[in-house]
Amino acid sequence: MGLTAGIVGLPNVGKSTLFNAITKAGAESANYPFCTIEPNVGVVEVPDERLDVLTEMFRPKRTVPTVFEFTDIAGIVKGASKGEGLGNKFLSHIRQVDAICQVVRCFSDENITHVAGKVDPLADIETINLELVLADLETVDKRIERVGKIAKQKDKEAAFEYDILRRLKETLEAGKPARTLKFTDEEMKVVKQLHLLTTKPMLYVANVGEEDVADPSSNPFVNDVREFAKRDNAEVIVVCAKIEEEIAEFSDEEKRQFLQELGIEQSGLDQLIRAAYSLLGLATFFTAGEQEVRAWTFRKGMKAPQCAGIIHSDFERGFIRAETVSYDDLVAAGSMAAAREAGKVRLEGKDYEVQDGDIMHFRFNV
Repeated sequence: MGLTAGIVGLPNVGKSTLFNAITKAGAESANYPFCTIEPNVGVVEVPDERLDVLTEMFRPKRTVPTVFEFTDIAGIVKGASKGEGLGNKFLSHIRQVDAICQVVRCFSDENITHVAGKVDPLADIETINLELVLADLETVDKRIERVGKIAKQKDKEAAFEYDILRRLKETLEAGKPARTLKFTDEEMKVVKQLHLLTTKPMLYVANVGEEDVADPSSNPFVNDVREFAKRDNAEVIVVCAKIEEEIAEFSDEEKRQFLQELGIEQSGLDQLIRAAYSLLGLATFFTAGEQEVRAWTFRKGMKAPQCAGIIHSDFERGFIRAETVSYDDLVAAGSMAAAREAGKVRLEGKDYEVQDGDIMHFRFNV
């Protein structure tokens, strides 16, 4: 799908350690022989237990998971919106990602200095969010200056855009991100052209010490971040970047045993991948047979021909029908043959909206 989540954070919050864990745990499928496809892009497999079940059922020659990209974005400091530090690089990179994962330090360590002199996750969040807001405000102000002159000449399109820009300006001046505003589909077309940073969905990643992994709620910093995120309608994922980096090269069984000893069911990295995947409105459909069981990423709301096109453009161009069965129906039946006998395998047409977990076989003719 070509979608990516950007990892941002202040210096010494664990951003680089987390990214190291991501690159070490990189996908090794045929399409991604190396975990990093650029110096700052890490490719990871999307964890999905359904793939294991389908592999057990079909016994294919190979199993291919779907993958997700994370981009490591240059560190940010106060004044980045004005070019301080690596500010310009930070802003240019963040414009290219589809969602933002903001790593926040929620651990104390005398050996790791904090850029502000003390651990204060809410102040860290405020610093980064404010820089994004200020950068967007500059973009909006420049556009208002141009559009305002045309709007005064009673140009309807310019007047329409000017009204949207004024609303954006008021919101940004109040220190709020643009994503807090509600827009119609027509208004959103205008907003998208501005490429604003604060329209991107945000996920907060609370980086804790090893002692807090089993019970993050005992960490007051984590609770502060959760309260803030609730007001921002955002999700919080708790990770210990140090542990994630250590276990990234473990085998699945070694990782499972290690996490069990720590008293946790799922690694923070797996939670982060799933959350970022969901944040972008992504879902998974499957193709399954004797040769291959494979997971494919699609955007929720896509129709059958579009999903066929993810596999190959010819599939979309010559789309006829999609033989479809839901994951739950297939598992309940026990096999594809049994699902057919039970009438659970459907032939879907061009208007069918693909659902997460669908197992599909596309019929096409070109």
